[in-house]
Amino acid sequence: MKILQKKQLQFARRKTRTRAKVSGTAERPRLSVFRSHKYMYAQIIDDDKGNTLVFVDSRKMKGKTPVERAKEVGVEIAKMAKTAGITKVVFDRGGYTYIGKIKMIADAAREGGLEF
Repeated sequence: MKILQKKQLQFARRKTRTRAKVSGTAERPRLSVFRSHKYMYAQIIDDDKGNTLVFVDSRKMKGKTPVERAKEVGVEIAKMAKTAGITKVVFDRGGYTYIGKIKMIADAAREGGLEF
């Protein structure tokens, strides 16, 4: 098995395990995080209705390092969630390990006022 295929398979398994346990409702929507090579995306989703309630990405963030941009994404998602009337969410790391940029988004969202 090629290394790339093995890594993709491991990621898919982690993502499947996470999504089996995490689900968003109207009372506690899901804060989903996606990380590409260049940008980070966060969205708050109501899985019962299948609607995205709030969406933020790092394409226009001003931070110099990826970690600084991740912090800005977390702060911005918390601000937008508060304006939408959302205070409690369930965090979905999407198969990524909870370190670095993913952890920074979560910590900044907590500092912004989201509870999870």
